[in-house]
This record gives sequence, C-alpha cells and structure tokens, in this order.
Amino acid sequence: MRVLGINAIFHDPAAALVVDGQVVAAAEEERFTRRKHGKRPVPFSAWELPEQSARWCMEHAGLGPEDLDAVAYSYDPDLVRPGQEGLDERWEDLRTTYARRASAFLQTALPGLDPGILRHVPHHVAHAASAGLAMPPDARGDRDCAVLVLDGRGESASHLAGWYRNGALSILAAQELPHSLGLMYEDVTAHLGFARSSDEYKVMALASYGKPRFLDELRDRIRVSEDGGFVIEPVEWSGLAKRREPGAGWSEEHADLAASVQVRLEEVLLDLVRWLYERTGAPRLALAGGVALNCVANSRIAGEGPFTDVWVQPAASDAGTALGGALHLARDAGDETEPMPGVDLGRGWTDTEIERWLTSAGMPHERPRDLADAVARALAEDQIVAWFQGREEFGPRALGHRSLLAHPGRAENLERLNAVKGREQFRPIAPMVRADRAGDVFARGPLPSPYMLFVHDVRQRWHGRLPAITHVDGTARIQTVEAGREPLLARMLERFEARTGLPAVVNTSLNTAGRPMVGDPRDALECFGSAPIDVLAIGPYLVRRGEAVR
Repeated sequence: MRVLGINAIFHDPAAALVVDGQVVAAAEEERFTRRKHGKRPVPFSAWELPEQSARWCMEHAGLGPEDLDAVAYSYDPDLVRPGQEGLDERWEDLRTTYARRASAFLQTALPGLDPGILRHVPHHVAHAASAGLAMPPDARGDRDCAVLVLDGRGESASHLAGWYRNGALSILAAQELPHSLGLMYEDVTAHLGFARSSDEYKVMALASYGKPRFLDELRDRIRVSEDGGFVIEPVEWSGLAKRREPGAGWSEEHADLAASVQVRLEEVLLDLVRWLYERTGAPRLALAGGVALNCVANSRIAGEGPFTDVWVQPAASDAGTALGGALHLARDAGDETEPMPGVDLGRGWTDTEIERWLTSAGMPHERPRDLADAVARALAEDQIVAWFQGREEFGPRALGHRSLLAHPGRAENLERLNAVKGREQFRPIAPMVRADRAGDVFARGPLPSPYMLFVHDVRQRWHGRLPAITHVDGTARIQTVEAGREPLLARMLERFEARTGLPAVVNTSLNTAGRPMVGDPRDALECFGSAPIDVLAIGPYLVRRGEAVR
C-alpha cells in the first residue's frame, strides 16, 4: 500500500509517504517555500498546499502520482458543525469548502493523481496515529499504548483521548469546541505580544522568569470535567496583566501571567492523563497535537503522571498529521505499520552535489580528514558552527542535521546566539549531549531524550560549567545523541569533551528570526553569508568565514 499523507488546512502544511507500512519520507512545505509555518497573507494563510514537499516525497521513493494507492487528507469536512459557538462561520464555510475540493486542488498540483483515491481522515485521528502508530515498541515488542491529543482545534473538537490496541484506535473522550487548551494558550500568546499559532514556546520560556500569582483565577476559569474533558470559560487577560505590544519590553506581570498559564496547563494535563490511565491501565502514553510541544508540561506528565513510558511525536504540530493520516490509512488497509525510524525524513544531498553547490557559489572550502575533530576544535575556540548534515528533520526541532552549534561553557554565548538569530534574550538555548554521558550531567527527566521534548534539571555541579545552556530555573531541554544512530555527532561531542572537559554543546536551529530552518545547501550558504557564523560544516566540507569573504 502506497499512501501519501497531506496536511493543508490550518498551518504547517506538510506531506509524508508510507509504503507497505514503512515511513519513507516526510517534509514540511516551509522548507521549500521559505514561508514559516506555510503562512501566506490572508485570506489564504491557512491553505497552502504542500505541492513541493509532496512531489519530493514521491520522487524520493521513485513514485509518481499515478503509483499511489491512497491519499490521506488530515481533515474531514463532514465532521464540522455549522454555527458552533465561538467560531467564525465565514471561515468555517471557507475551510470546509476547501477541504471538500481538496482532490481537485491536488489533481492540479500533482498531474496524474486519481482524485478518487483521496480519503479524509479526521484531524485528531491523524494526530493520534502520528503518535500511537509511530511510537517505538517496549522491550517486549508491545506497541499498545494510550494516546492523548491536544491542540487548538480540529473539525469540531480540540482534544482526543484514546487507546491503541493491536493497531486499532478506541476513542474514549473528545472535548468539543469552543473549549480548547490550545486556543487558550494562543490567546495569552497574542496578549503577551507574540505571534499567535507560532510563538507559544516563547510564553513557555518567559514563564520561567515569573511566579504563578494568577493561578487561583485561572483555576476558577479552566477546569477539568468528569468525562475526560475540560471547561474553559473566557478569561479577561487584561484584568491580570496589561497587554504587551509586539516588540516592547516585558514586565514582571507579563512573566507572572505566563507562569500562571503554564502551571495551570500542566495541572490540567496531569488530570487528563490520570483520567486516561484509569480507563486504560496502559503503561505507555503517546502524545501529539501542538500542546505536546510544551516540553515543560511533558516533563511533568512523565515525572508525576501514572504512565511509565511517555513518547511524544517529534512533529507534534499539524505537520505531523500528514504522517498520521498516511499511517492510519495504511493500517486501515491491512498493512503492518512500523514505528517512525527517526526525524531525518527530509531531503539530503550527496557529497558531490554539495561540492557542486560550493563551487558554483565561489565558496573556498576544505575537506578535513576528521570533520568531527575539526568542528570540535572550532567550538573549543569559541567559534559558532553551522552544521548541515544528512537528511533534514521533520518537525520543529533542530536535532543535529540543520543546527547552529556553540560552546556551552561561555555564559555570553546565550546572548551571542540569540543576537545571531534575532531572538528575545529571555529565551534559552539547548544542549546536545552523548546519551552515555547524559545521566552524569542532567537529572529528573526521561533518558534517553533524542527529540528535545522534555526538560531536565542540570545537576548543580554543572551549573557553573555549562552556563550557556542552564536556564534561569536550572533546567535544560536536552537532546541525547546515540553513537549508533548519529556517529558523526557523537564523535564530535567526544572530541569536544576531550578538548574542554565539557560533555555537551549548544544546539539551536540553523535559521534566523522569522525564517524556517534551512532546507537545501543554498539556504545554508545564505544563512552563513548573512549571519555572524564562523564556520559552516556542510557534508564533509568546512567553509571558514575568513576564507569565504576574501
């Protein structure tokens, strides 16, 4: 069964390809178009078809549109409830019309596609499949798990709680709109002067600087119900903290509001997972939906919740529904779907292709005998390194394929990197660490943690030695690196520790403010040329700034 998955309804348009139950490719359209989250000027901001990513997925597998058996579209217009309270009917009509005509749009974008093979998969079912069917098995090979989906909204709900047994999903609860934890968090994101449906992670970062002094008010307005859902009454945010204008400075009351909302979200999530565990008894939990990118909340679920194993879909946002929709249809057709092999599911280039890019750009470059050691040396000398290796990541995290790396032992590198990327200075930067060293440096969090989806305490003795990656609350959002899976990264970390005594390096995404992570070599060269980056490690080659600008 050859299934193409498509997300093209809210934001983060993406495509994924599943062949005979195996995840072959997945890519986000923003990496091709360079429009972050796939957003265009209104009124078409929500409906960018992933034309280029879909074509690339099929080309990667040697398939054409005519070779597909099914196309999964991760939104079912038949589930929309007209006139639902709190929703803009005009936008609902437009969105539903667009979804109903998806086969025609796709046929135009992908000539040769049979429009009759398109299937609408409910949005939250696609999210659930992206987690429950992609989660790795336990030590005994068991793949059954509970699944929890939380986001802004789907067709008519904002949440799904269910249970995967033998690959089949049983839905136990679904919270109807307009009650939505995701939309609530979006509201406070906008109130705090950040971009809605884009900058929610900034609220999470700002929360570490505040105290949850508005928690009682929020507990009164945001409550869990006995049926596994929740009730969210309107909150007058201005009554708690003055609205912050975009780009303005933040105050103590802004940080306190962020902290209050963050803590209340964590409390509600803990109640929801406890309810789900009581109904399933499953030891394993899979999470998806945009709320699942809240790594602080994930850590409380893992540390205080009843599940012994918590796994989060790395592409938990709507991009992941392209993958989940494809997995759902493949499983529904009888294929034995396999776990997600990793996040490096996007485009990659051969050494020859990369050298051709460098030569055509007139960039002086070298091919060191030991690239990992050469990069470790540059980092030890406090140089900033752009790292472009292998296939690009699927999802919002840079995980050692499209990364900016720096020395974690220099406190000034937090400000330095935020300045390079054009980010707010209150935002933390994260470390990557070899998996076999992680437990010596970090505590109180799931290990291994390969996808940067949990926070860990930095052990006290390392605070002074790793100041760049130790957040104001003493935590870090870590990526653990397995030598068997990422040998080049692991060797670079080993060589860096040999030179500095530090087992981690700073790892942040290779991009600048408002831009998606770099996708192809041209993007990497443009980023290197426009930002104060010292070294570009692209494939087996090194480009050094002093040489590149001559």
